[in-house]
Amino acid sequence: MDASYNKLFKLLIDKKMRKNELAAAAGISTSSIARLVRQENVNVDILIKICRALDCKIDDIMDILPVQNKESGKSNHAE
Repeated sequence: MDASYNKLFKLLIDKKMRKNELAAAAGISTSSIARLVRQENVNVDILIKICRALDCKIDDIMDILPVQNKESGKSNHAE
């Protein structure tokens, strides 16, 4: 599964907070922020620090995207 961190960046806009301010408040590196910007995987500890700094839950900052079927382009949902 892939993750989307678009919710995080919308939340930062709502809070009028810059990415470097988030990094300082959460005690994480700017390279971790860069990984989030590129929609790459990050350690769960990073996500926890962000949630604590922003006083939010994990589903406030990320979405888990469905797996895409490479042949058909359709998403597969396990049910």
